[in-house]
Amino acid sequence: MTAVLGVFAGGASRRMGRPKALLRRGGVTLLERACRLGDALGLETVVVGRRPELSGLGRPVLEDDPPGVGPLGGLRALLRHADGAPGLALACDMPFVDADDLRLLLEAEGTIAAPRRDGRWEPLCARYGPGALPLIDAQLAAGRRALQTLLDAADTRVVDVPPDHLVDWDAPEDIEA
Repeated sequence: MTAVLGVFAGGASRRMGRPKALLRRGGVTLLERACRLGDALGLETVVVGRRPELSGLGRPVLEDDPPGVGPLGGLRALLRHADGAPGLALACDMPFVDADDLRLLLEAEGTIAAPRRDGRWEPLCARYGPGALPLIDAQLAAGRRALQTLLDAADTRVVDVPPDHLVDWDAPEDIEA
């Protein structure tokens, strides 16, 4: 059973001041770059998070399920769409993640597999097996939205992705760094 790559692009981009998915690196938008990683691995690739400026990209777009709960709703939508296959979550604003990093996540064991950076999980560069869906539902039912809490509770396996690959672009100064 093949995995589904969900490229998370629905954030508000408040600190950046414009949609991060449409920022460019090497002449390609961050969103298209992330989608191409999924293509290179032969994965079904979907965009997670509906925003008006992301329409017409030629990729399926999933709305958060439920809406208004942050990335946890996007993760739930991804796993429901994957229909029993693993879901690979990747934030569109991580321009240095490569296909080898995603391959490491796909090959890891456990219900959830993710790297850690600065003592915290990277939940939007992670692989979620179908067994994560009931954990997400339980977290939502308890009114908890934090992905860190989900990964802590799930006995998540650590995957060694180089820390410099996990850098994300949240503000204009991040692009210059």
